[in-house]
Amino acid sequence: MLNHSEANPWKTITSKVVYENPWIRVQEDEVITPAGKPGIYGTVHFKNKALGIVPLDAENYTYLVGQYRYPLKEYSWEIPMGGGKLDQDILLNAQRELKEETGLIAQKWTKIARIHTSNSVTDEESFVFLAEELTHSYTEFEETEVLKIWRLPLTEAVEMVMNNQITDSISVGGLLKVALLKGIRL
Repeated sequence: MLNHSEANPWKTITSKVVYENPWIRVQEDEVITPAGKPGIYGTVHFKNKALGIVPLDAENYTYLVGQYRYPLKEYSWEIPMGGGKLDQDILLNAQRELKEETGLIAQKWTKIARIHTSNSVTDEESFVFLAEELTHSYTEFEETEVLKIWRLPLTEAVEMVMNNQITDSISVGGLLKVALLKGIRL
């Protein structure tokens, strides 16, 4: 049984910010661990919510976005995604991101997932939407984005997840959840 009311076994003694930029803040806490011993704990705080979108057209095709990911030092195929300010409507930001990255506009939106990407070191909270009833418009890439857009069958995108060709956690979760919701056998 899920229990969301467990008491916090950690005790925070001090906290200090060790690095900050417009997107993240890295904090180091001096703590007493659940075992009663002194220790340190580092946390990356995100200043935006991560928003992923699985666009799905009438033919059960989806759209992936490809780009080089600097932290990984490799190219990555992912669902369209981006950030939304913590105090802003996540749906409006997801709609903006879908149009910016793919040029797609969706008439039907369904929030399908809430994901914590790496909850042992970060508080990043992400949401995934299924976007349907698509029409085409124009892209509005940000200056740091060099993106490729790929339209492919949803089943093929799911195969890419299962073959570890798509490894981004928000993309993996979103694509698998849409596949299950649409009755696609894994």
